[in-house]
Amino acid sequence: MVIKLVVGLGNPGREYEDTRHNAGFWYADLLAKKLGMRFNLEGKYFGEVAKTKLDGNDLFLLKPQTYMNLSGKSVQALSSFFKISPEEIIVVHDELDFKPGVIKIKHAGGNGGHNGLKDIDRVIGKNYWRLRIGIGHPGDSNKVAGYVLNSPVIDDRIEIDRAIDKALSVTKQILASDFTAAQRVLHTN
Repeated sequence: MVIKLVVGLGNPGREYEDTRHNAGFWYADLLAKKLGMRFNLEGKYFGEVAKTKLDGNDLFLLKPQTYMNLSGKSVQALSSFFKISPEEIIVVHDELDFKPGVIKIKHAGGNGGHNGLKDIDRVIGKNYWRLRIGIGHPGDSNKVAGYVLNSPVIDDRIEIDRAIDKALSVTKQILASDFTAAQRVLHTN
């Protein structure tokens, strides 16, 4: 089995472009550039979509334009139409539980309170892969909303970008579902 759909989570609009919550969009944009893909707004999938063939298989990149809390609507629309199973999907998102610079792959499991993951879980279940990009935690759960919707300080952004570059270095392994090989690179400092 190979990954057929990479979903980068974020919020649409210039006001959210550089916020921590858009780390998934940052990854998706760089992956599209690396693979020579271009995003187009696709209304029927409620998002920006890029498509290519890789080793004879269709590969879709998706950036939902529904805002974070409704990300599942976009994921379900595209995955249902193209008959992509949850096991063939990897969702890339910001992770409060990891400091900037940490990036890990996980299969299924809880959503950690992430509203985008909650909505995806609701519509397709939990049996998909996640690429979790550490953004750090504000230290107070009451400050989380403001924290994720603001830009990281420069040192944190450098670490987040470094983690994304590390993930891009194992693109071939991730897309081939060779998660053990990808984890060996990503889960070490």
